[in-house]
Amino acid sequence: MLYWLLRRILLGPLLRVVYRPWAKGLENIPDQGPAILASNHLSFSDHFFLPLKVSRQITFLAKSDYFNGPGVKGWLTAAFFRSAGQIPIERGGGRASEAALKTGMKVLARGELLGIYPEGTRSPDGRLYRGKTGVARMALETGVPVIPVAMIGTHKVQPPGTLMPKFGKVGVVIGKPLDFSRYEGMATDRFVLRSVTDEIMYELMVLSGQEYVDIYAATMKERLAAAKRAGGWEVPTGHAESPVIPGATAARVARTAPDDAA
Repeated sequence: MLYWLLRRILLGPLLRVVYRPWAKGLENIPDQGPAILASNHLSFSDHFFLPLKVSRQITFLAKSDYFNGPGVKGWLTAAFFRSAGQIPIERGGGRASEAALKTGMKVLARGELLGIYPEGTRSPDGRLYRGKTGVARMALETGVPVIPVAMIGTHKVQPPGTLMPKFGKVGVVIGKPLDFSRYEGMATDRFVLRSVTDEIMYELMVLSGQEYVDIYAATMKERLAAAKRAGGWEVPTGHAESPVIPGATAARVARTAPDDAA
């Protein structure tokens, strides 16, 4: 399969020489059986460096835009992602979110590793943003552990919006598996889903050292785009911004605003 060809021969050796990627906590990934790898998302290059360090194949849920591009470039991009084991999903709420969740659960039912970015999109500024609850629902419905993964330095190697990566050193920090079996049978409770998601995001914050922003990354991107159209590049003020406090996730489930699932 092209996944292993890319990792071992075509792309992997080059990435190892140029970027000298390091990893910590690889022992936290099981040798067999299903698990969800929940990662922060700093750069397009995250897709390459995490699989490079993990010996088992990881199937990522990738946005459908990567598979629908026009012309020869679009065809080549789609072929690359499919051959590398990536699965296209439609982003958004409603039926699109439901289909994405079912796709992810099929991967887990096969006993595989599923990679997912709870933020739903790349961070626009290197900070960690509020997670969407799809990762929590998959964990509760399947009973598999969630392994938090922090990508380090990839936003400096390939900042959002840049095509060609720069030279630099990147790393991967893998945390201990999170067990949410205490919430068995509560996969439809939105308050529980938010609590579980916040716990995952807290672990990512600790592992990555990122500043946490309690709004969705997509919302921040919209604000930045609006600021650009208005002629300014300032980060909009007035956004809710507070780190998740250890042991305080239960207090945060009191939120009543609906969440996008994936």
